[in-house]
Amino acid sequence: MSKKLVECIPNFSEARRPDVVEQIAQAILSVNGVQILDRHSDQDHNRTVITLLGEPQAVEQAVFAGIQKAAELIDMDQHQGEHPRIGATDVVPFVPIREMEMSECVEMARRLAKRVGEELGIPVYLYEEAAARPDRVNLEDVRRGQYEGLKEEVKTNAERKPDFGPAELGKAGATVIGARYPLIAFNVYLTTDDVSIAKKIAKQVRHSSGGMRYVKAMGVLVEGRAQVSMNLTNFQKTPLAQVVEFVRREAQRYGVAIHHSELVGLIPQKALTDAAVWYLQLDQYEDEQLLENKLMSAAFEQSPVAAGADSSFLDELASASPTPGGGSAAAWTAAEAAALVAMVARLTVGKGKYKDVEPLMVSLTEQAEKLRAKLQQAVQEDALAFEKVMVAFRLPKDSEEQLQLRKEAVQIATLEAARIPLGTARMALEVMRLAEVACASGNLNAITDAASAVQLAAASLSGAAANVSINLNGLDDEQTKEEFNQQLASLKQEKEAILTRVAHSVTERSHITLI
Repeated sequence: MSKKLVECIPNFSEARRPDVVEQIAQAILSVNGVQILDRHSDQDHNRTVITLLGEPQAVEQAVFAGIQKAAELIDMDQHQGEHPRIGATDVVPFVPIREMEMSECVEMARRLAKRVGEELGIPVYLYEEAAARPDRVNLEDVRRGQYEGLKEEVKTNAERKPDFGPAELGKAGATVIGARYPLIAFNVYLTTDDVSIAKKIAKQVRHSSGGMRYVKAMGVLVEGRAQVSMNLTNFQKTPLAQVVEFVRREAQRYGVAIHHSELVGLIPQKALTDAAVWYLQLDQYEDEQLLENKLMSAAFEQSPVAAGADSSFLDELASASPTPGGGSAAAWTAAEAAALVAMVARLTVGKGKYKDVEPLMVSLTEQAEKLRAKLQQAVQEDALAFEKVMVAFRLPKDSEEQLQLRKEAVQIATLEAARIPLGTARMALEVMRLAEVACASGNLNAITDAASAVQLAAASLSGAAANVSINLNGLDDEQTKEEFNQQLASLKQEKEAILTRVAHSVTERSHITLI
């Protein structure tokens, strides 16, 4: 199974101080598992757009770090630029890329918005797919009045109250966070410095004033040229080439032409291919005719992934290396169980039949995802802990002093090798508790998924406990061994109780008998 990937494109209100932009970028990159794909700074707009990609939890944390750093370094009372804005971090859209549902991006947006509001004290508005109100779906409506207007209006107008955070703007202003499908940020420069022409063309092309569907546009002056700045929110329904030709035709009415165009950030390959096909009138074109597509297809067919196997972790597990081992496998299994709980909860949210338990399921999703992230981290931690034990055993023992140092190192490493799987066992039990709730209250159509989560988490707990016990045998401290064994006994007792209750719950709700 491929890893989930989400894209985020935060817009920061700074481009004229490269050192500030770099500090924000470094804050983002301080989170492991995130890469910056593109960085675009516009001096006239005084705005930087950063495109980052990674797994959901890493991206969410990285964006928070970027927002926090921007709030420290950007004073909106001093900010000036051509582009509309309301905050140091002006807008933060999450975009599903691979193995991601839009609903998951909405969850990320709302979770981040709440955190930014509570921890940073920045007012946050939700927009697009994450909008909590219909009048806040469109970004331009949320940003009405810009920073200066919102700063005064938010204090007196209840309609401008943010979704999260205080109803008061500090020097970092406000932030708009949401989720959307991929869009193309595309600017067309005209052969004139008369910005009024760009504004007239923008009015004609944008959908809100009667123009082309899925096009947002405004006219601005950039680098001494009039520019039609656009966002194409669905390039498949409103193709890029047709938008360009519309702008070209409108420009001719005013005696000007297109000088050049530019992309801000990234663009899907299909958008460029569609434009080429349109201009070249390749009516019989098929994607398989593109050489690069053919090469990638051939490479994919020869790869293990084509057979449906995500073999990276399993290959490591099956190798002759002692790490990763049983402790890592236990953590991985519990992470799978947590993922199933999140799935069942998401399949319950939004269903009219389960409206009464929707808040419970939203909370269940958040808890399950947090546990999944911790358990994935435990996979590596367990392997690293055992490697430290092996390193300790390889220490020299040629003298009494060396023997003593080696013994102490072995004891310390062995204690850590027992502590990590004990933590995994505790988390596995937490997953079982969540899965029990999913079995009792979640979508009935997914009850066997919830039951599978319970069984996987129980197996994880047993496997982790076995790894704790084997490491306890190597400890000299009897009191520590006794404390660990008592905890294991308590975990086992609750595990058995949950298994019994879940078996009864599943039978009662679905007439299925668990074995």
